[in-house]
Amino acid sequence: MSPEHEEPLWKHDGVRVVPGDRLDPNTAQTPGMFRQAAIDHARVGAQKLWAGTVRIEPDAKTGVHHHGALESVIYVVSGHARMRWGERLEFVAEARAGDFIFIPPYVPHQEINADPDRPLECVLVRSDNEAVVVGITDVEPVEKPEAVHWVDPIHRHP
Repeated sequence: MSPEHEEPLWKHDGVRVVPGDRLDPNTAQTPGMFRQAAIDHARVGAQKLWAGTVRIEPDAKTGVHHHGALESVIYVVSGHARMRWGERLEFVAEARAGDFIFIPPYVPHQEINADPDRPLECVLVRSDNEAVVVGITDVEPVEKPEAVHWVDPIHRHP
């Protein structure tokens, strides 16, 4: 077949639809949170993005951390999110269904489900495929994380 009659590469490597019931739970998991990947390099060939969902159980809290040079966006689908950030987690903001949260690079923060009775459901987008989580141990969180240490490929035991 001559080059002018070949199918364009984008016909098979163009737009991708990932059905919501086919997300990949083979991601780093932490106690009280359930993440699933929708868009990443392995699934669709994304070079600069990771997108997926996270379900945070009632009253669950992360430890203090940042994501290095990555930018993150969280869209709250349902529930009540509380974010703490700063050198001593001295700043706080609340978000509810329909709200977006932007987390700049290197900002120490803590994610919290502020509802004691209902899960927090979010869509998460990061500016790179690499899972970067840098735990910060010299900050005493205002809202203490769960007593269980995160141990998985991106969270190491303290």
